Amino acid sequence: MRILVVYDCLYPYTIGGGERWYRTLAERLAADGHDVSYLTMRQWDRGTSAELAGVDVRVAGPRMELYVDGRRRIAPPLVFGAGVLWHVLRHGRRYDVVHTASFPYFSLLAAAIVRPLHRYELVVDWFELWSLAYWRGYLGTVGGRIGWAVQKACVRVPQKAFALSRMTAGRLRAQGVRGPVEVLTGIHALPDATAQPRPAQPVVVFAGRHIPEKRVPALVHAFAALRDRAPELRLAIYGDGPQRAEVLRLISTLQLGDMASAPGFVDAAELRDALADALCLVLPSRREGYGLVVVEAAARGVPSVVVADPDNAATELVDEGENGFVAPSASPEDLADAILRVRHAGPALRTSTAAWFARNAERLSLDSSLDRVAAVYADPRRIGPS
Repeated sequence: MRILVVYDCLYPYTIGGGERWYRTLAERLAADGHDVSYLTMRQWDRGTSAELAGVDVRVAGPRMELYVDGRRRIAPPLVFGAGVLWHVLRHGRRYDVVHTASFPYFSLLAAAIVRPLHRYELVVDWFELWSLAYWRGYLGTVGGRIGWAVQKACVRVPQKAFALSRMTAGRLRAQGVRGPVEVLTGIHALPDATAQPRPAQPVVVFAGRHIPEKRVPALVHAFAALRDRAPELRLAIYGDGPQRAEVLRLISTLQLGDMASAPGFVDAAELRDALADALCLVLPSRREGYGLVVVEAAARGVPSVVVADPDNAATELVDEGENGFVAPSASPEDLADAILRVRHAGPALRTSTAAWFARNAERLSLDSSLDRVAAVYADPRRIGPS
């Protein structure tokens, strides 16, 4: 088949889960014998070109800064959407399928607008599907309703949909998605399972971007609540982002310098070692489309604490008492209680976490999801409505 993969970033010029997924997907489909093009924004120097094995890389927009204060800027999606519209207007007849991420939405809408003209099919990956309440909290009442309306328009486009969680798949169906939905349970290469988990050190780890959705400051408040209950515990907060200054301020204001540290970004080997030694990983996010770090921790026999929230799909990766615990909220008391439950469970929880990963490793693997997508392309009748 002739396939156009559409995503505004390309690994390794931009680093992230979506970038890795689309590069690997494009190369896999090309290796399977399909004619694959990759349409993206330019992230490399002028006069040079991007190289993907067997894939024709095309540009639909200039190099632009995608984020400000941890949030996506509105200009790059608009520019990329216009570039996608122009490309498919001119070249859409070349393709049997346009395979795109749902976000940024304007590129999907551009492909959908031109679709009746050139009659290609649409395959859409839904990493997340936000609730109206979340949209309002993110952009305010008016902006949130606009974002919700644009998202809903994308849902109603005829498509073959892939979702990264049962939560997202359920929301797609509830909002009337026009086409079949299939859940992919792994889009990242995972580490090999640890044969024997390391003994736990009294250190709780967070690893990720310091953005409002991750609620990193809540973890600092939780450790203030643990000061008297578990004085031997330590907190290590890895990563960086717009809320890092607030995290450092709280550590100082709450006088936790002897219990908490925020090393920032460290090299991958150091982070792997820190995670393998940790008592547990804590991910207090309000919103997660997947929650890869939970799986990475489990591969090392390290349990996780996540938070129950309507927009948090990471809870699907924690079986209560088997590979971690789900805190009922991100309040200091609830997070502290969940961490103490991990401490009380002791080495038995690390053993059961390692066993959980061993049972689920194939289901959660990148190869498993690539095989499922490749099977759809091997049988075009599965792609969706014409």
